[in-house]
Amino acid sequence: MKILNKLGLFTNKREAQGYVFVFPWIIGFLMFFIYPLIQSIRLSFSKITRITGFKMEFAGFGNYAKAFVWDINFVPMFLEVVKKTFINTPIIIVFSLIISVMLNKNIRFRTFFRGLFFLPVLLGTGFVMQQLLGQGVDQQAMDLSRGILLPQQALMYLGPKVHLVIQNFLNLITILLWKSGVQILLFLAGLQGISGSLYEAARCDSATEWTMFWKITVPMISPVTLLNIIYTLIDSFTDTSNPIVTYIIDVGIKNLQLEYGAAMGWIYFMFIFLLILLLFFIAKIFIYKTSDR
Repeated sequence: MKILNKLGLFTNKREAQGYVFVFPWIIGFLMFFIYPLIQSIRLSFSKITRITGFKMEFAGFGNYAKAFVWDINFVPMFLEVVKKTFINTPIIIVFSLIISVMLNKNIRFRTFFRGLFFLPVLLGTGFVMQQLLGQGVDQQAMDLSRGILLPQQALMYLGPKVHLVIQNFLNLITILLWKSGVQILLFLAGLQGISGSLYEAARCDSATEWTMFWKITVPMISPVTLLNIIYTLIDSFTDTSNPIVTYIIDVGIKNLQLEYGAAMGWIYFMFIFLLILLLFFIAKIFIYKTSDR
């Protein structure tokens, strides 16, 4: 590390330490991912002429045009996934923040409740449930991973419209419980990093809990909030139960339309990448930095 600093590659010691920790990932990316990445880009602009030896010829933007013009499934499915993600992400973030604030209080059985909310992360996603289902786990366990189900008798008494509203609400609760474990953990780490002297000084100035939450807590955990938003977006967009991910895999791998699957994958990736960049650009205005204050 001293050698790197002497070479003038980094402006300070902390920056050099960060690159040292990231360096193994960079080596792994260059060794194992860069070639498949380049091949995937080439494939999205090409047409396979021979599987043996994987021979391709340039086809221009034909595969990309197919996704937007000829494929009747891709665009509607893509918009539906984006809509659900934009609806669920703010709800998950707000729910995680509320739970983390409650768990950060000095309450009884605090450790138990922290573990309880993190339990879905330990149990795994729907894919793990599917594997367990293959080992003889009851179907109701699989249904629980997708949503809390109302008994069929409720349909008779409530009617189809009320039943649908309640069922959608229970499905949303399930999503919150299964998707908020990591976010709660990160928020807890951010809350515990706030100095207690800030709250003591605010109380001396007769600040209420509500005022301290908006004037101290929210600004101080804004970097963690940004991290949670990015994590939630990526987790939602890349989830194995995501229909657009399943569709890309089915078309590209199962139907052997590798070039078209690669094109859809890059369209999906570029949308997520540009969305994250836009989020970072907007966050510069709201993120609290102690070095700037």
